[in-house]
Amino acid sequence: MSEKVLYRKYRPQSFSEVLGQGHIVQALERAISAGNIAHAYLFAGTRGTGKTSLARIVAREIGTDDRDLHEIDAASNRGVDDVRALRDEVHTLPFASNYKVYIIDEVHMLTKEAFNALLKTLEEPPAHVVFILATTEKEKLPDTIVSRCQTHIFRKPTLEVLKQLVLRVARDEGYTLEPASADLIALLADGSFRDTHGILQKVLASSEDKKISVTEVEAITGAPSCVELVALLDAIAASDQDAALSAVRRLTTAGTDVRVILTLLLRLVRTVLMVREAPTLGAELLLELSEPEQGAARRHAKDSRARVNSKLLARLLQAYGSVGTTFTPELPLELALFDHFEQTS
Repeated sequence: MSEKVLYRKYRPQSFSEVLGQGHIVQALERAISAGNIAHAYLFAGTRGTGKTSLARIVAREIGTDDRDLHEIDAASNRGVDDVRALRDEVHTLPFASNYKVYIIDEVHMLTKEAFNALLKTLEEPPAHVVFILATTEKEKLPDTIVSRCQTHIFRKPTLEVLKQLVLRVARDEGYTLEPASADLIALLADGSFRDTHGILQKVLASSEDKKISVTEVEAITGAPSCVELVALLDAIAASDQDAALSAVRRLTTAGTDVRVILTLLLRLVRTVLMVREAPTLGAELLLELSEPEQGAARRHAKDSRARVNSKLLARLLQAYGSVGTTFTPELPLELALFDHFEQTS
């Protein structure tokens, strides 16, 4: 495998290579083709969704030379003096382009005084300057800043988009992944292209035969094994509280992140419900699971007692939202199980 970091190696270089943001790409392509270039853009969305990559593509598409492209990390250059220096710099003409482009990443990190200093420049920048502000926390920006920008909201890529990305990159690097392996990597990446590349790089670097099984992915990423996950679900379905809590204990003692446990358990319970209530969709979701999980999903979908039900799914979802808010990481999951067993006893 190439030693180059995958997210850099496979970073999109043109609009056609951008994944999962078709609504933004289409709008930008049309505007640039028509010569309608805004003086300030705001790219907002969760981490790893491609904001900076698309900002660079916009700069390239409007003909900006690398010497006229300036990237600023607002987390490190957040003070009023930094913005004042920028305000003075924008008035110099480009070296070799029609436009100088300033990409300000994590712009929400600027101080209140820095935002005030930036405001006038955003409102009336020189004709040769384009600002592209990027943020993961749009709600922290002053309304006066947002109102002066053309805003584009980045969506989290779907699991299918991330799965296809994993399969394509692995193939290009000379590796073969089981579909369930790609699904697990996509799920663990939690809607981030950058995290997807990072997890995949770790998995590929640890492979000896260039054939990646789901068991290898579990071992390398620290995800709970499908066997342990099925054992937990079986205990829940059998109303065996001791076995279920012991399974949670084994997983957390092994160092598995509780959020990951809940993510995979939610996926499995959702699949059970879909196989039971919406067989067509359920059949599609089964393909994303390992063989042991598929067997468990089919078995519990046919369970006449239906103890794996929508109420369980709701309790687990509530527990997921509470992870990180308690002194004991596994407590939200344990409370969800206590509540479920009380209601089904």
